[in-house]
Amino acid sequence: MPIYEYECTECGRIEEIVQKISDKPLTQCRHCSGGLRKLISHSAFHLKGGGWYADNYGNKPGTGSKVTKPAASAPETSSEKKSDS
Repeated sequence: MPIYEYECTECGRIEEIVQKISDKPLTQCRHCSGGLRKLISHSAFHLKGGGWYADNYGNKPGTGSKVTKPAASAPETSSEKKSDS
């Protein structure tokens, strides 16, 4: 069931209410008996983890999508620093 948000026009409280789509919208605040208006909320849909949309979509079979890190260079020694100048 979807979660709807209502804001009271009197006290300003915002309530989240779980309702069926077929249920009538609420009209009265349960805290102060003021009028309620339904709010339009952002969707909570979120893709997490790996999957075809992030890893392999559009890749040809056998090519893979592995990301390789470049090899770390060895730290310079004091003798190498002096010879560069």
